[in-house]
Amino acid sequence: MEKYAVEVWDNCLKVIKDNINYQSFKTWFLPIKAIKLKDQVLTIQVPSQFFYEWLEEHYIGLLKKTIKKELGSDGRLEYSIIVDSSEQDPGPYTVNIPTGIKNSTTNPSVSMPIDINKGTSKEIPNPFIIPGLKKISINSQLIESYSFDNFIEGDCNRLARSAGYAVANNPGKTAFNPLLIYSSTGLGKTHLAHAIGLQVKANFPEKTVLYVTADQFMSQFIDSVRNNNQNDFIHFYQIIDVLIIDDIYHLAGKEKTQDVFFHIFNHLHQKSSQIILTSDKAPVEMKGIEPRLLSRFKWGLSADLQVPDLETRIAILQKKLYNDGIQIPPEVVEYLAYSINSNIRELEGAYISLLAQSSLNKKTITLELARQMIDKFVKNTSREISIDYIQKVVCDYFNIPVEMIHTKTRKRDIVQARQLSMYFSKKHTKASLASIGLHCGNKDHATVLHACRTVTNLVETDKQFRLFVEELDKRIKL
Repeated sequence: MEKYAVEVWDNCLKVIKDNINYQSFKTWFLPIKAIKLKDQVLTIQVPSQFFYEWLEEHYIGLLKKTIKKELGSDGRLEYSIIVDSSEQDPGPYTVNIPTGIKNSTTNPSVSMPIDINKGTSKEIPNPFIIPGLKKISINSQLIESYSFDNFIEGDCNRLARSAGYAVANNPGKTAFNPLLIYSSTGLGKTHLAHAIGLQVKANFPEKTVLYVTADQFMSQFIDSVRNNNQNDFIHFYQIIDVLIIDDIYHLAGKEKTQDVFFHIFNHLHQKSSQIILTSDKAPVEMKGIEPRLLSRFKWGLSADLQVPDLETRIAILQKKLYNDGIQIPPEVVEYLAYSINSNIRELEGAYISLLAQSSLNKKTITLELARQMIDKFVKNTSREISIDYIQKVVCDYFNIPVEMIHTKTRKRDIVQARQLSMYFSKKHTKASLASIGLHCGNKDHATVLHACRTVTNLVETDKQFRLFVEELDKRIKL
């Protein structure tokens, strides 16, 4: 029985591995062990209560499909949660455990049957083939956690968020129609698009909201051509009140799909339905999109999302911790925010990896554990050193607040910290002199150039100064 369970789970793992990135697979699926298989119920053992909750929240849809593929429509999944009640230590972190699952002092594990047929992840249906289609039958495809409450506002996204909120409160009636949100990957385009849709549903329950990816739209169109029901396909999309299409740039080069979307777009716009699009490219950079579509994308507002600054990254992590009911030291939060600055997705990935390290190894989350995890994580994410991070390291070295180097004070230690921040920013980043000056107290490029020359001269003439410059350089590159 156990041998057969292992074989079934191994087959499941092969499918799961092909559907998620390797880091997530390694963190959340490799530690799982198959225990038994009886009456089409597969029991798997997970390391902790937190582990079980994470799987249920993030991977229930994938588990549902995989189990049904291996065991048929009657397949079920049961979790066995390891409970180590002998430890007096409060654990590596504090998590709000929901009622209904209790740790046992006598049993090594707690088993909990899960009906994966109740999972929240759904495949987008093809409702346009249903005769007598009614709006109420349409599944909006929105993810509840991607709300405005969970979307942290900062200088990097203020325009896009404000426009999105205005659209949500008055869909189709503002100048922001269509609303095109664009940015590099991992900066919150999809989150903001879902947030708008959720807010519209809250404000106007009678309105029909639909979120689809461009790939799903294209796949449905191809199916409609194959089944000779293109009119039903077009009619379905023409009755939507708020249409959200993610990654619209994926339609590049698909002339027939663009043509049908063009007619749908015109119809929706004429009847004041709201159109929301996301893209990883600005309209001027969209090669392969027909000019007549590009011109319509520019009818409304094109708003970009920038890389979040340090304060926004810290706020994002604090919100994540609050939502997950987890407490970790503030200095660890700051270290994660300083270290991962490329995009929000990688920041959240580092956070998840840290929790996994703590849970699996039963270690308390400390700054040292975070450093060890980041050392491995950044090798895979090719972290770039930021001006914010350099300022933090320099100011910590001199034991002064970071905000002091942004002031006009001429105190010797502040001036020296400011000059060193400029020097290392020029050395370790690709930022222009003007950009470095802007980040270091709104100075001009001539001031930055002077600071770099001053530091270089002191390194060549002052042995003591050279030693702590070398020490700082090592800390920055850690």
